[in-house]
Amino acid sequence: MSVLVIAILLAILAGVIFTLIGLISGSDETAILVPTTLIVVLLGAPPEAVFAFFMSAVLAKHLTHAIPTALMGVPGDTTAAPMLEHANFMRRIGLPHIALRKMISGGIIGAFIALPVSLLFAMFLSQFGTFFQENAGIIFTGAAVLIGYFSKGRWVSILLILPLALVIQGLNLVSTTILGNGLSISFFLGIAIGPMLTDILLATSDSARSMIKRTKPNEYKLAPEQKSWSGYFPNPFKVLTKKQSAAVGGTSFLSSLTFALSPVGMTSLMGELVGSRIKGQYKKATTSLSTMNGVTESTYVAETIIPLVAFGIPLSPVAIGPAQALFNAPPVFTADPVNNLHSMMDPIDFLIYGLIGLVIAAVIAYPFSMNFARKATVFVLKRINQEAIIGMFIGIVCLLAFYEGGLVGIVVTFAMAMVGGMLNRFLGVGVGVQFMVFYGSAWIISTVLGM
Repeated sequence: MSVLVIAILLAILAGVIFTLIGLISGSDETAILVPTTLIVVLLGAPPEAVFAFFMSAVLAKHLTHAIPTALMGVPGDTTAAPMLEHANFMRRIGLPHIALRKMISGGIIGAFIALPVSLLFAMFLSQFGTFFQENAGIIFTGAAVLIGYFSKGRWVSILLILPLALVIQGLNLVSTTILGNGLSISFFLGIAIGPMLTDILLATSDSARSMIKRTKPNEYKLAPEQKSWSGYFPNPFKVLTKKQSAAVGGTSFLSSLTFALSPVGMTSLMGELVGSRIKGQYKKATTSLSTMNGVTESTYVAETIIPLVAFGIPLSPVAIGPAQALFNAPPVFTADPVNNLHSMMDPIDFLIYGLIGLVIAAVIAYPFSMNFARKATVFVLKRINQEAIIGMFIGIVCLLAFYEGGLVGIVVTFAMAMVGGMLNRFLGVGVGVQFMVFYGSAWIISTVLGM
């Protein structure tokens, strides 16, 4: 089977699966995208097909996560949180379906702008790629300090970099002693599921259960669904006004160049920047929502492509989170030394297979979201058990950890998840800081401590 056919099939698979997952509010992107992408990599899919799969998954999930945000007032994931204020206003005046259409249409335009813009910027930055690769250890450590400073637990994140590096290298020494080789996948799977595992551990503890206990089930009020276009595939440029299309285009272009900043931060910044110039609450809300969702898509695409094409090492919030498996999935992909999509694909491949992923996700998720948002939400709320979804992903994580290191891999994964999750949940040490410490831990121990 040719690479092109495999890429198309995997992009369709990602489009269908992540269109449905996006409907589940609060689904953690890193915990979901990392293991599923890892499976595709370890099954031996060609690099081009892996990239098409990931791009399709990202766009499909982001398009449908707008549905719970707009219709129920519940953020689909963390990047949707800044949109809640405007989405709630639209719900209060009885127009959540308008908010949803604006969000989804802005998102699809933002993604298609980001792909070529970020690719061109990455090609410009690639002249500095050798420098970044030769100094990866100190760069990862510096990035851990920088991300920690801007995280919720600012100073404690920085103070714990050295102890956390010791914990990681200690666990790796144990696994090397038993297995004869170190582990990698098990560590970043543990970091990815840490916050989710911590909530499960809290639920099993008599003394801590009250922290997450609910006295009654959550209640959601779904707005009615109204269709105002003919046919199955609406034109996003007709859903948005000309000014809204221009705002989405301009902010998506700018955010495609800021690969080192937080997607949530860029979403808030660009949305408020555009909204502050508009008079009238309705126009302000609809324009801000379309702009914010466009920026969400563009930053995700750009923060994946720029470090991947320019450096080959994960140097953006998305690259050290949901896109981890594109950089480091031993033994197929490694970030140190660089042997991943960066060295296996040319820029034109990123453009072609990125477009394949985006187009297929758009064809699946966009009309689905525009035509069946309410029915799909009702189905998910009534028929899909969230605990079953969590159980499924825990099972996938166990499978991948066992593949890498047998029972030792599973133990290391859950040890890392326990430590990382507690640090995240109680001290505000972000997942991004933990990933950077993981990558820089060998340099920290050998250079800073001389061990």
